Amino acid sequence: MNRRENLKLLFTGSLASGILFTGCGPETPETVEIPHNPKIGEFGSYGRTPEEIIHNESLKSSTFFTEDERKKLDILVDMIIPADDTSGSATGAGVPDFIEFMVKDIPSYQTPLRGGLLWLDYKSDEMFGNKFLEISEDQRIQVIDLIAYPDTAKPENLSGVKFFNNLRNLTATGFFTSEEGFKDLGYVGNKPNAWDGVPEEVLAKHGLENDPKYKDVYLDVTTRGTIAQWDDNGNLIG
Repeated sequence: MNRRENLKLLFTGSLASGILFTGCGPETPETVEIPHNPKIGEFGSYGRTPEEIIHNESLKSSTFFTEDERKKLDILVDMIIPADDTSGSATGAGVPDFIEFMVKDIPSYQTPLRGGLLWLDYKSDEMFGNKFLEISEDQRIQVIDLIAYPDTAKPENLSGVKFFNNLRNLTATGFFTSEEGFKDLGYVGNKPNAWDGVPEEVLAKHGLENDPKYKDVYLDVTTRGTIAQWDDNGNLIG
């Protein structure tokens, strides 16, 4: 079973229960609203109070991660959820934008994530004599392997383990609350059926029929999202 399948099993149940962020915080778990969006970085205003809209716009107008930090983030999230035969990668789903938003919305993430990205440079330099962005892909995997498996990680790498746990949680949450992640899970949510009325043969059996005057109006599935209009006498007019 690959990493994506493990993540899918982990998150399929928790999506419905609303506990995706339990334990994701740097030290103290925080409960937050997961911002649903088509591609993570695109936060809409539907269902937001005016204060929330102003707050979100303020967050979007600033940048937290530096250019080098963002490059590291892109590499790391795609290590966690790479593209495969069924869906795209974490970067393709906009996960780095999601993490950028979350660290600004929950400032307690900022120091642990920035510190973890610096730790990668320290460890890369210690092992290979270069910063994380300057070493090979193979060497990067060797660095990440030191912190990706908490049960076998050495005590001296504990700070890196905490960082990677936080990043993995945010990456999985960001991916599986995106449109790309929903497709990967096979999650479709509540979808309305296209109902074309009681079958004519059933109506005929009971001596009934659809009123020809309204049939093309109230059985037109292309207008099912349109709010009906009525005249003063209670007649349907559109």
